[in-house]
Amino acid sequence: MEKAPLYNDLAEGPTGGNAWWLTTGDGVRIRVGYWPEGENGTVLMFPGRTEYVEKYGRTAGYLAQRGYGMLAVDWRGQGLADRLADDPMLGHVGKFKDYQLDVASVIDLAGSLNLPRPWYLLAHSMGGCIGLRALQQGLPVEAVAFSAPMWGIGVSSAMRPVAWSVSYLSRLSGMDKSYVPSTGASSYVLSNPFEGNSLTGDPEVFEYMQRQVKEIAEFGLGGPSLRWLHEALLETRKLRQMPAPAIPAVTFLGECEEIVDLRPIHDVMNKWASGKLIVVDNARHEFPMEQPHIRKAFLDAVHMLYSGRAGDT
Repeated sequence: MEKAPLYNDLAEGPTGGNAWWLTTGDGVRIRVGYWPEGENGTVLMFPGRTEYVEKYGRTAGYLAQRGYGMLAVDWRGQGLADRLADDPMLGHVGKFKDYQLDVASVIDLAGSLNLPRPWYLLAHSMGGCIGLRALQQGLPVEAVAFSAPMWGIGVSSAMRPVAWSVSYLSRLSGMDKSYVPSTGASSYVLSNPFEGNSLTGDPEVFEYMQRQVKEIAEFGLGGPSLRWLHEALLETRKLRQMPAPAIPAVTFLGECEEIVDLRPIHDVMNKWASGKLIVVDNARHEFPMEQPHIRKAFLDAVHMLYSGRAGDT
């Protein structure tokens, strides 16, 4: 286990954070950051596609005030983890199940550091897809909170067959390391203005995300590869067919969501006996980065769930 950089000034997280390089079972180097606190347990933060540890520094601060440590990860192919294509801005993965190798390394680290228990999961977007699979495989957490989980890809009904066919054919033709059409090598927060963005209604938080990627260019990531798209379509279809885990859960979904598919979230939560779906007016994709009143309501509900008071949300 080797120390890795943690840009806490950019993260605006609690003091005393650390980060490490981890090598997964298939030899990929990922980065894990930890902000300690912990008398109430440890939150495993599973970020979304394009994201990185420092983006959740403020979330770690909120959790620290309520007695939780937070462990976050740079998934393979993003953040400061190993990039998996010649073009470092391409969001690529070989198999979606490979993310579970990253999860295994995170859990091994949490165990070796003897991080305070109980452990909980907080998973956003693609992290929600990875997290649901990990739960199905026995992830040792007591409760889970999802923010706009990617249990389906946000494409129109008319374009869905096209997404399946184009992504599948790209593998046969050797073009699977090409960008998904309409995407490219630029980071979303640097190539789009705040007005009309799909992530947050808070201009200050949008600037916070821009500042991080401007300062550390290696945080930047562009669009996904056709291989990533095909793998994501396969994985989300499999997950929707599985029974819901027997674990307390709360899922937040924004009324203005434009990035993930809405129907699968309703379908999964409808069969989650110990789960609750909360749809929030005027919210966009990123609840931990939303307007202050939305962000606070989300994080308060997460705390209520973890503390065993989910009925108060």
